[in-house]
Amino acid sequence: MAARSQSLPEPAPIPPAERLPLNSGDRLTRVEFHRRYRQHPEIKKAELVEGVVYVASPVSLKHSSHHSGATRWLGAYADVHPEVEIQTNVSLILDGDNEVQPDLCMYYGDGRSARAGDDGYLHGAPELVIEISISSASYDLHSKLNAYRRNGVQEYIVWRVFDAAIDWFELIEGAYRAIAPDERGIVHSGVFPGLRLDREKMLTGDLTSVLAEQRRATAARSKRG
Repeated sequence: MAARSQSLPEPAPIPPAERLPLNSGDRLTRVEFHRRYRQHPEIKKAELVEGVVYVASPVSLKHSSHHSGATRWLGAYADVHPEVEIQTNVSLILDGDNEVQPDLCMYYGDGRSARAGDDGYLHGAPELVIEISISSASYDLHSKLNAYRRNGVQEYIVWRVFDAAIDWFELIEGAYRAIAPDERGIVHSGVFPGLRLDREKMLTGDLTSVLAEQRRATAARSKRG
């Protein structure tokens, strides 16, 4: 879910007693979810996944640290690829049952997939989505994965914090399949040429090596042409 839009004014404040509830487990249409979410400025992150509401817990330091590392990694790629755009915590409208706030997403800025709507939110399916998740039991690897798959998100990365694992999936014939690393343990994107990740270095917190690997890929592509 993303940061609330800055291009549109927030609705006039509604007295707490008059606000419609928004709780985890509620089953709502996307339109009704969006209406209620805008009534609750005190809720910083809520998602509608396959018609079910999930209100996020407070963000831990560990989650924030991993989020920061992933942002810096994608930023190193975007710095030399002006054709792509990165969003963090943006409200992403996928379909009538899903309005999510991915931790990170990256997409081509020409509107071929995701695009900015007139409402100030992101619409469509970004080429790449990243979620910082608690474990394999999280909805990031179940109902949300299915929503991304069905809407055509081409690559999906889930960083399972407590499992100390990073899953990188690619969409092949309508199903997500894990991308196998190369002989050096590096995972390569099939959608963004030159985007690569040393998973073990990222998992151990060696962001310097992760960024160095990404810059080597950029330099190698530049030399070729």
